[in-house]
Amino acid sequence: MDKILKKLGFHPVRQKGSHIFYRHQDGRTTTVPNHPSRDLARPLIREILREIELTPEQYQKELEKL
Repeated sequence: MDKILKKLGFHPVRQKGSHIFYRHQDGRTTTVPNHPSRDLARPLIREILREIELTPEQYQKELEKL
């Protein structure tokens, strides 16, 4: 998720514990847990996509580009 957010123009603003807060220049924000050994749950991915205004189809295309 980190690579996709950075590619879309989001920058890490701060970190509190194991959560990283990202902000885009246009004001969109999201928080992503940073647990390298664990995958993100599907509902959490949907919530992040809603916050960054990205459709699941667009997300899938970005994943394929990596």
